[in-house]
Amino acid sequence: MRILLLCLAFLTGGTALAQGVVLPVGEAKPKKPAIALLPPAASSANAAASLGIVQQTIRADLGFAEQFRVLPETEKTGADYSASGGFSSESGRFVYELRLVDGSGSKELLAKRYMADAPDLKLLGHSIASDIVQAITGKKGIFNTRIAFICDRSGKKEIFTASFDGSEMKQVTHIRSLALSPAWSPDGTRLAFSVYNRHSDNTKNIDLFEIDFSSGKLRLLSNKTGINSGASFSPDGKKIALTLSFTGNPEIHLLDPASRTATQLTRSIGFDVDPAFSPDGQSLAFVSSRPGKPMVYLMELARPAEPKRLTYAGAYNATPAWHPDGKKIAFAGWIDGRFDLFTITTDGAKIERLTKNEGNNEDPTFSPDGNFLAFSSSRSGGKNIFVMDANGGNVRRLTFGMGNCVSPKWSPYLR
Repeated sequence: MRILLLCLAFLTGGTALAQGVVLPVGEAKPKKPAIALLPPAASSANAAASLGIVQQTIRADLGFAEQFRVLPETEKTGADYSASGGFSSESGRFVYELRLVDGSGSKELLAKRYMADAPDLKLLGHSIASDIVQAITGKKGIFNTRIAFICDRSGKKEIFTASFDGSEMKQVTHIRSLALSPAWSPDGTRLAFSVYNRHSDNTKNIDLFEIDFSSGKLRLLSNKTGINSGASFSPDGKKIALTLSFTGNPEIHLLDPASRTATQLTRSIGFDVDPAFSPDGQSLAFVSSRPGKPMVYLMELARPAEPKRLTYAGAYNATPAWHPDGKKIAFAGWIDGRFDLFTITTDGAKIERLTKNEGNNEDPTFSPDGNFLAFSSSRSGGKNIFVMDANGGNVRRLTFGMGNCVSPKWSPYLR
């Protein structure tokens, strides 16, 4: 990204289950604050044409998030917040000067100067929208994030990425095989994934690779005999949790990607899969069949031999995903003859059902601000990627005409 941000000032003034509570229905929703996006004054006709791209992006982003009521262009009456500024060209680059104030105009929440090249005008709009959200709510917007997922449009399973709203789709892999379980590095510069691979002795194996987005190069991380799958990076990026089966049983291991050495964490008579690092890096959630059917367990890395069962929802639980605040976990559970999505607090005290009677819903993944969940669903016929609010509302479909799409993973905030 070639956007240069020059900050002048930044001021931020159901079904009842064994574990308890279901999602409340019909709760009153607070009124959304209104925001006026007044077009900045453009210094020239050329600047005015480019400004339209930026303004359209900002408006679309804030509308997607549905955290605000975006007023029609030029309207200011009743606004709780108002954004205005100027737009010009300097030395072949575009300059956007933003000023965000409260409804009375007496309190300045954000004043910032942005510079961008012409190819990066949409990225500029995403950055401005994210900063507006952060100035008002205290949490950065998700508009420069991406979602990785797997689609089989070509007859093989390849990895794709798209912007948070499904736009700007890009194919990441061209392996002509079966890709599995994408996982973002903490800085968003790399993506780990597993591949059905053929070794030199003509045996097939599930190997773990990593792709670097800056160079496009693939790097082999683990090719031990059997399964090398389900990667999850530690928050510092120094370890990868994954399932390995070279010992004969699928168990959770910690992999050092630098030395490619692995440390076994679980030892059970069942299979242990789907590891997910907690946001603080101190714990892992994973799925184990040790109780006779797959359920979600929590493990403190300081005491890996003492995992605790977390879920009891239905007959099969899978793909745990941590909320960024570390206080709850989303997962897919088989109940009422299909997979649906749930969240559960990490103490097991409260469980909420997010989907029902809409096909199979699987593979939840939280946005980095915790306000949204991406997931795969068969509600449209084939499997596609959808996004909804973290409480289960405002469901929107992201993929069309891509074949079956599964295993979404939301990126961290990207620079």
